[in-house]
Amino acid sequence: MRTTLRNHLRNVRKDEGGFTLIELLIVIVVLGILAGIVVFGVGTFRADSEAAAKKADCKSVEVAAEAFNAKTGAYPGGVAELVTAKYLKSAPAGGVGATITTAGVISNCP
Repeated sequence: MRTTLRNHLRNVRKDEGGFTLIELLIVIVVLGILAGIVVFGVGTFRADSEAAAKKADCKSVEVAAEAFNAKTGAYPGGVAELVTAKYLKSAPAGGVGATITTAGVISNCP
């Protein structure tokens, strides 16, 4: 009985399939390539999102300057004046360097 059990276990193990080293290496290489593509893709999305955020900040400064002009009859001297007059909650990161002319033109904004 002992030999038949041993023979049976050998036969069962013989039929077991497994991954070879080459197959595992191929899977690891493919995963590495996919990870590299994702990393570079995220970097591109980040740059695009930062540009869009700066553009939105500048638009907020422009709207606040127009509201300031509608209320006072003159354009503010800069972003700091809009914050002081409570037209902006805080100076936006993308619009910090923005300057507002007496004609209401906003410069130094992307």
